[in-house]
Amino acid sequence: MTNDIGTLLNEDAIKRSVVNLVRTKVGERFFNSLLGSKVESYFFELADSGIVDPLQEEIKNVLSNFEPRVVVRDVNVALYPEDNELDVTITYDIVGLAVPTQAINFILQPTRY
Repeated sequence: MTNDIGTLLNEDAIKRSVVNLVRTKVGERFFNSLLGSKVESYFFELADSGIVDPLQEEIKNVLSNFEPRVVVRDVNVALYPEDNELDVTITYDIVGLAVPTQAINFILQPTRY
């Protein structure tokens, strides 16, 4: 009514959903305790190349289980242990829309409570 909140449509809504799924912890949503990923637990592992493959699989699994609007093409994770960051790039196609392949890049950092 007041137009103070922007509406996300099509590609933008799907992009937001993909990022939210990756950043949501398992059990964080009250009415769907299975929704989310275990990505945050990788912040407490040793930052070496051994965590890249399991992390990529975790992201692929959460998206294939909870986001039927996308088909994941590729997930790349770059480690930056000195900054305690993970640089994630997800490449995907949107099902049912004639748009080019989409790519999202974002940084994951542990948050302090």
